[in-house]
This record gives sequence, C-alpha cells and structure tokens, in this order.
Amino acid sequence: MNIILIGISIYILFQLVLGFYISRFIKSEDDYLLGGKKLGYILATFSIFATWFGAESCIGTAGAAYSSGLAGVTADPFGYGIVLLLMGFFFAIPLYKMNLTTIADFFKKRFSPSTEKVIAIFMIPTSILWAAAQIRAFGLILSSSSNLTVEFSILISAVLVITYTVFGGLLADAWTDLIQGIILIIGLLILITSIFFDGINIKDTVGLISSNKFTHLSLSDSKSFSDILFTIEAWAIPICGSLIAQELVSRIFAARSHKVAQRSSILAGSLYIFVGLIPLTIGLIGLNILPDIEHPEQILPLVAQKYLSPVMYIIFAGALISAILSTVDSTLLASSALMSHNIAFSIFNVTNEKKKLIITRMNVLISGIVAYFLATKAEGVYNLVKDASAFGSSGIFVVFIIGLISSFGNGLSAISSVIAGSVVWIISHYVFHFELSYLISLLSAFCIYVLTAFSEKWIYNIYSTNKKLSIGDPE
Repeated sequence: MNIILIGISIYILFQLVLGFYISRFIKSEDDYLLGGKKLGYILATFSIFATWFGAESCIGTAGAAYSSGLAGVTADPFGYGIVLLLMGFFFAIPLYKMNLTTIADFFKKRFSPSTEKVIAIFMIPTSILWAAAQIRAFGLILSSSSNLTVEFSILISAVLVITYTVFGGLLADAWTDLIQGIILIIGLLILITSIFFDGINIKDTVGLISSNKFTHLSLSDSKSFSDILFTIEAWAIPICGSLIAQELVSRIFAARSHKVAQRSSILAGSLYIFVGLIPLTIGLIGLNILPDIEHPEQILPLVAQKYLSPVMYIIFAGALISAILSTVDSTLLASSALMSHNIAFSIFNVTNEKKKLIITRMNVLISGIVAYFLATKAEGVYNLVKDASAFGSSGIFVVFIIGLISSFGNGLSAISSVIAGSVVWIISHYVFHFELSYLISLLSAFCIYVLTAFSEKWIYNIYSTNKKLSIGDPE
C-alpha cells in the first residue's frame, strides 16, 4: 500500500507542476476563465469529457449500481451524457455566437443585470456542491488505498485540489484534462479487461447481473402513471439541471470557433456514455465479487485492488484521481467565475486585470473551503451531485429555454420563476420529502414565469392606455 500511495503522490505532483507551469501564461480574466478562446477539437472534446466525467461517473455510479442495480444509475452515464449531446446539437452554436464569458451573461443580455446577479447567486451553490462531491470521492480513494480514515483523507484531498485550482485557469484545465481524460480511459479499460481475463466472461457477467439479487435491473419498472412520473423525475434532474451548467458552457465559450464548440460537445457526449458503461458494469457485478461492503462507493477501488497488480492499480488510481481533478478544478473555477465576473466586478467596479485575477483566485479558495465542509457532511457522492443538479436549476432551465426562443417576459418574470422554483424544490424535497419534487418545481417555475409575464404585459397595457388618454385630455 505504501508503494501505491507513493505512486499516487507522484502522479498528483506531476499534475500540480503541469498546471502551475501553464498558469504562468495567464495574463487576464479572459485567459483565466476562457483560456483565451484557443481550444481546438482535441482540447475542447477532452476538456468537456474530463470535466463532465467526475467522481459521480466513476465512484458514484459504481456505488449506486452496487446498491440499487441499473435503476439506481439513471443520471449517469445516460442522463449527463444526453446533456452533452443536447448542448452540441441545439445550444452550442447560439450560445457561442453571443460572445459570453459566463452563462449568467446570457441572462443579463436577454433580461437585466438584476437577473444576471440572481441567476449567479443560485448557480454558485450548484458548483460548490459538485466540487464537494469530487473532494469526497478523492478522500474515499485515499482512504481505500491506506490506513487513513475517510474524514482525514477528505481533508488532505481538499487541501490538494484547492491548491491545484487556485493557481490554474481554464487553459491549464484544458491541457491537464487532455492528459487526465486519456489516463482515465486507459485505467478503466485496464480494470474491466483484468476482471474478464480473471475468469468473469461476458456470459457470466450477464448471469450475475440478471440474478435475483438485482430486483431493479431496468431503467424503468414503470407499471403505472406514478411509476412513469418517477422515471421522468429521475431523467429530468440531470438533463434540466445540468444543461447550462457553467462548467460545461465555459468550454463551449472557450472553443476557437462555433463549429469546434458544437462538434466537440457531441464527441464528448458520445465518449462519455461509452466510457461510463464501464464503472456501471463493475458496480452491477460488484455485489457478487465483494459482498457486504460497508461503504458501497468504495466498490470500484476495492475491485481494482482485487484484480490489479500494484503497478496497474497505481495507473487505475491515477485514472480516478484524473476524473476528480479534472472536475473539481472546473467546478471551483465555475463558482469563482460567477462570484467574480457577474457579482463582485460590477458591484465594486473592478476593471484592472490583475485585481480581477486576484479576486477570482480568492473566490476559488473560498469556494473550496465551503466545498470541504459540505464533503464531510454528505451521505454520498451520488446524492451530492443529484442535489447539486436539482438546487435552483428548475427555474433557471425554464427561464433559459423561454428566453432563448422568445421575447416573452422580462427580468421580473425571470427572477420570480427562479426564486419560486428553488423555494418549491427545497420545501418539496427537504420538508415534505416528495418523490416528484423536481417535476413539481419545474411546473411551479413555468407557471410563475407565465403568470408574471402576462401580469406585466397587462399592467403595461393599462399604463400605456392611461398615458395616451392623459395626453389626449384637453384639460
């Protein structure tokens, strides 16, 4: 195990040095947040894939499949993979051509500066929750590879990833994502190949997965209308909740052309689903390989320890760390971008590029500290990511879609929709524990938007009519 820890430490050091070296070329906010808009097909594709393919895609998916079977992993890899495909086919080009820095800039252009700030405030917790999931997963890997407790491992992980992110920008992100993405794919392929070569062939795998122990082996066990709604709820959270996540759209904005943005997203989505099937499969057969694990989310590293040699396990552990580092730096960078670019800079009228970089890096540090405390309190990686996708996103999704395709409604409609959707989701999910809390929040956000928009239009028409009558009055 000491050899494994040394190998992991060397790998992390290499990533840190590479990130620090590239970060020396960062001179402005645009360089730090968008990499100077220099990403080509390879960098853009692997940066999108590696950023999206995080801890929940490996640790979380395998653990959820181990506990609940296939029905427990609807979000990953299928839901989040579809998000990347949707972005590429429908949204990448329109968003790219708007010349934005963050997704909150869209709401400023379409609605108002107040809407921009409200949207940013609601999106920041999502990125921090996502970062917390990655930090927790990092801690689980260190804990499973040593005698360290999960709690202490999470602390070490937080210090490492925060340090790594503060010094790096999106360009450093993109280059490390390329390396991390390749290592991740190699590591997962080595593991699944080792399992099959050790005696578990494809026929045996199908038999294990279809055994009586997996009573939820389908994406949907729909037998009634309520079952159908539950299935829609499970798919709506990752798709509606992540479609315009800052972590994703920042890569779209950083591409060197709109065609690169579109095609890279489609390629990344396809790669995401394909690679994501590996941890899903390992999780499904894991109960037969290692039954009665105390922490289900440790199934992937524990299976790797069982089937891989120390050298191969170092490569695999590096792959998992790659998945985490490539996501956590992006999530912390996303929350910092929203806090700095859309809130702090406008409030304090910051225009100097050096001051912008200092403020943005300080916000990365603050986000990382908050993410650490959340990681220590979370029940699991998969639940963290699901909550991150659901919080505040229903109203933001409704406002984005309506705002993109029509001129119906303005800032008040948008703000009312976002607040209503968030409040309804929190009450439904945490107070009443409704199983359809996200769908309820989506419907509430849509209704509030429409009602507010019509009310505004009605009030405006009355005001305009009265004004015309007043002007025409001979008195």
